[in-house]
Amino acid sequence: MTARTIAFIGLGAMGLPMAENLVKAGFRVVGFDVARQACSAFKAGGRAIAATCAEAAKGADLVITMLPNASHVRSALFGTNGLAETMSPEAVFINMSTILPQETDAIASELKARGLRMVDAPVGRSAIEAKRGALLILASGDPKDIETARAAFQAMGNQIVDCGPVGGGSRAKIVNNFMGISLNALTAEALTLAEAAGISIALALDVMRGTIAGLGHMSITYPNKVLRGDLSPGFQVDLAHKDLGLALDVAARAHVPVFLGAAALQAYSVARSLGRGGQDYTAIYPVIRQLAGLPDEIPYQVTSQEEYDPFSKPKA
Repeated sequence: MTARTIAFIGLGAMGLPMAENLVKAGFRVVGFDVARQACSAFKAGGRAIAATCAEAAKGADLVITMLPNASHVRSALFGTNGLAETMSPEAVFINMSTILPQETDAIASELKARGLRMVDAPVGRSAIEAKRGALLILASGDPKDIETARAAFQAMGNQIVDCGPVGGGSRAKIVNNFMGISLNALTAEALTLAEAAGISIALALDVMRGTIAGLGHMSITYPNKVLRGDLSPGFQVDLAHKDLGLALDVAARAHVPVFLGAAALQAYSVARSLGRGGQDYTAIYPVIRQLAGLPDEIPYQVTSQEEYDPFSKPKA
């Protein structure tokens, strides 16, 4: 079965461009968000907006949620006028939000008890890639259901990773975010240490871009965000704090020591306490610099119009 009609719940910084790319790919998309401003942004191009989740799901082949946390997903599914009230047994529910694996498992179990199908497909990368349709999609579930969603995934991303049975996507995303978010804090510390030790930031970038240390944030997020003087949220400090907390929860349940992760969480807590929760998570860098007593102005800024984009793989 090829899905053509999609209900898309959650039209925020990530969800809006994802839904827009589905429309561009020729899907009929009915959107819904509890925030009126988000609905207005999607509706601006003549796109369809539903009054409730239940209304959005009527007649949909795929029902997608891209929401901040598990309570929002559960409310969208099982709350008053929820998706589960009107979803067809032939439809596939796809959660693309980042939530705890056990929450994914519980939701999948409840849907199965109602005769409904689920694919767990959180995404990697940020709002920058969401706009380009270049997300990494961590799909897990029944292979037939993933195949039903494949064309939609290809409209939103350029790499689809098969993560096995439902729940595998959430587990892979938690591990991925644990590393990525922890390395973000470490990058801020490394650049601050370089500057405090008398090494120019330009030199530090030249050295570490040539090693494994620089193959992550220094080649991608920092040059595209904080080092351009841009802290508009691609991935918010608040969401980084939430996702790292999820990873620490998983680690605690598995009795795995995660010293840097625990320390990094405190760095994000400090950033939030300083009013930076709504900024891009590279705002950790100026926070670490401030704590080190360095000047407010970062003495290096990417000025080239060239975008750093290591994700330009062919469509999957």
